[in-house]
Amino acid sequence: MNGQALFGRRIRAIREAAGVSREFVAEKADINVNYLGEIERGEKWPSLEIIEQLAKALSVSPPEFFEFEAEETEPGVLLAKVQRVLTDCSTEQLQQALRILKSLFQV
Repeated sequence: MNGQALFGRRIRAIREAAGVSREFVAEKADINVNYLGEIERGEKWPSLEIIEQLAKALSVSPPEFFEFEAEETEPGVLLAKVQRVLTDCSTEQLQQALRILKSLFQV
């Protein structure tokens, strides 16, 4: 997946995590809702000015839009990344992570 698509997915993920609609963000950022859709689908690169407006509309800093990793497809690599994330967790955090994973995957 290319950087433009990853950037768009990150914008969408932040918007959805905030629980706001595309229309709401587009209006707050003073851009067309269709243009925001194109950004989220990785079809368009926004200007720096638009990135700043989107960040303000979503109450995040612009660099947060670039905090993404390429989507990994190798199961072994993915498992290693999960293990690295969990390595320094406390027992309580590990228990919470296990509950979340069980709930997420209904195990």
